[in-house]
Amino acid sequence: MVFNTTHKNEDYDIESASIVGKPFGLLQRIKQGGIGSGRFMICKVSPKLNLGKLKFSEIDYGNIELRPKGIIVHYTKKLERFSWIIPYYRLAFYNSQSFSIHSNGNFIQFLKNKNYKENKKFIDKVVQLKNDFLNLEYYDY
Repeated sequence: MVFNTTHKNEDYDIESASIVGKPFGLLQRIKQGGIGSGRFMICKVSPKLNLGKLKFSEIDYGNIELRPKGIIVHYTKKLERFSWIIPYYRLAFYNSQSFSIHSNGNFIQFLKNKNYKENKKFIDKVVQLKNDFLNLEYYDY
């Protein structure tokens, strides 16, 4: 689900809490070493996430927020901010010439540049949290 979160959006608050859980408390944030990624440079977005008015011709940025049952990808275009809610059971990462996040047939591709290298540790943390949440043990070999 994608929400315009430029301004306070109560529908977003309710849906995000029900789908991916409430935000982590202060102690949990400290224990995890932070729950947000740095900026990623967006290179391509699926048509359904474009919302008809976004054209990614300029440099656009996005970041990832951790939640107990999933992640939220926040991305901006000019003065508008959008949030894409993704539960862990629908989350897929692809890592090739670009890094991309996929869910329900939608995707966001990020450039693999200096920003990606700085966030590599955070991406590994997201993958580990997803595996722990879904009890996937076959990645431990």
